[in-house]
Amino acid sequence: MANKPTDDAESPGRIKQIRMLAQLLRRANPKALPLVFAAAIGTLALFIVVGVVIGKLWFMIPLAILAAVAVGMIVFGQVAQRTQYKMLAGQPGAAASILESMRGGWTVTPAVSGNRNLDLVHRVVGRPGVILVAEGPSSRVGQLLGAEKKRIARAAQQVPIYDFQVGEDEGQIPIGKIQRHLTKLPRNLTKNQVTDLNDRLRALPQTMRMPKGPIPKGARMPKAPKPRTK
Repeated sequence: MANKPTDDAESPGRIKQIRMLAQLLRRANPKALPLVFAAAIGTLALFIVVGVVIGKLWFMIPLAILAAVAVGMIVFGQVAQRTQYKMLAGQPGAAASILESMRGGWTVTPAVSGNRNLDLVHRVVGRPGVILVAEGPSSRVGQLLGAEKKRIARAAQQVPIYDFQVGEDEGQIPIGKIQRHLTKLPRNLTKNQVTDLNDRLRALPQTMRMPKGPIPKGARMPKAPKPRTK
């Protein structure tokens, strides 16, 4: 009973969030919501037909409603995620936004390296080791990845270092598949080793700072601050 006021207070907030997300989704992808409703109604109709065939319609109606709501929410989440990826594609910093939304024991450091063209390299630390994720044209980001890998190799010691390029060029990974690629990597480290690795990498000098979220197109990367001399 003690948790009931909290649950009641959170429910309107969730409904408001879903409503706002639905409005954004409708503007970004007009076909999204009709697809969600079609999936829910199709599930409802299927259960009702089964109920008629087996002669237990009244028993199947409550199950049909629950299944339709569940399927509708699942499809809504998937469509919303794909729409988000589509909206973020091509924006500098988009890969970092996706990486930071990953569940699990991942430590994401956005923009550990970059250039004035807003080609960026993000660092992810987890059970596989160190993963460097670059975004930008393949003709430019290869050099950034190589330089960053060399910079952290001494601190990482014998820890495996992986690197991926995110983009639409040949050999690059589409932004919507980053999380899938990272979760498929082998688990090479224990949790204690991951903690120790994070401590060593945090001791490296920071080369640049980056604002949260995707950067608007046309923006320029600020120059790294000059070291102060006494």
